[in-house]
Amino acid sequence: MAGLPGYSALAPKTKNLVMAGGLTGFVFGVYYYTMRAVGGSDELQVAIDKFEDAKRSSEAEASLAPKQ
Repeated sequence: MAGLPGYSALAPKTKNLVMAGGLTGFVFGVYYYTMRAVGGSDELQVAIDKFEDAKRSSEAEASLAPKQ
């Protein structure tokens, strides 16, 4: 395996630290990308707010209507 030049000359503990740093960077990159992609739209929250407003207004109208 060709790999990176000089990587094979590193001590095992140093190789582990390099690998841990690379994996940590990858995980944080995926996390950051996912949070940016998901956090961009709040369509579900807007729909919930509209539903709650409609429910609140219909309850208010029902309480104002004369009872028979």
